[in-house]
Amino acid sequence: MIVGALAAVLGSPPVPQGSWEREATFASAAALRGTGIPAKETAERLAGRLRAVPGVGRVDVRPNGFLVIAVTEPEDVLADVPPAAPPVPSRPSKGEGPWPDFPRTWDNPGFAVRYAYARAEAVRRWARDLGVATRVGGRPSPGRLDGPYDRAVLRVLAELPSRRESRDPGWAAYLERLAAAYHDAFEHAAPIPRGDEEPSDVHAARVRLGEAVRAVLATGLRELGVTPPRRI
Repeated sequence: MIVGALAAVLGSPPVPQGSWEREATFASAAALRGTGIPAKETAERLAGRLRAVPGVGRVDVRPNGFLVIAVTEPEDVLADVPPAAPPVPSRPSKGEGPWPDFPRTWDNPGFAVRYAYARAEAVRRWARDLGVATRVGGRPSPGRLDGPYDRAVLRVLAELPSRRESRDPGWAAYLERLAAAYHDAFEHAAPIPRGDEEPSDVHAARVRLGEAVRAVLATGLRELGVTPPRRI
């Protein structure tokens, strides 16, 4: 739980910055909180503690006191995603939340979000049927999620801890961005073996990535009053 470990030092979760395609970094303004101590001095103290956190590769202190933290294994953010709560039995709901269910085209962000959840659900089923080891709740092999599409999904997932502490998490816009990143990953970085291809550690890591996406989409959709669809 790299974000949790960083938050324990900083007092609040840091915010991911950049695209993460080449390097996974977070930014924090924790040193700027009014403590009566110069921000630069506070930042240097925090930087020293952050450098001792496993998984932290570099900590830079900006002149204004901002901290930039680079992590060595971006896939560690998956451990910061809590599993989706089981659905609560209730009467069927036709709630559409902030978006309509139809039309079911890519122009409708509501379709894109719901379909991303359905795709993640499908990957879960296919992985089980094909014998891909998901190791849900575990940790993927280091470096397996190093492609640009996988990294883009990790980058969006890394925002979750800071959003959950915000007064206004902005679920709708966040889910739209997560869905877009996951659709790109699904199309260009296959989570399931194709043809005669044998299941690999990469597939297992991508299935774990999809499980995290599924959990976040389920939570966000329920927060918005929408029942996550298992199939579309």
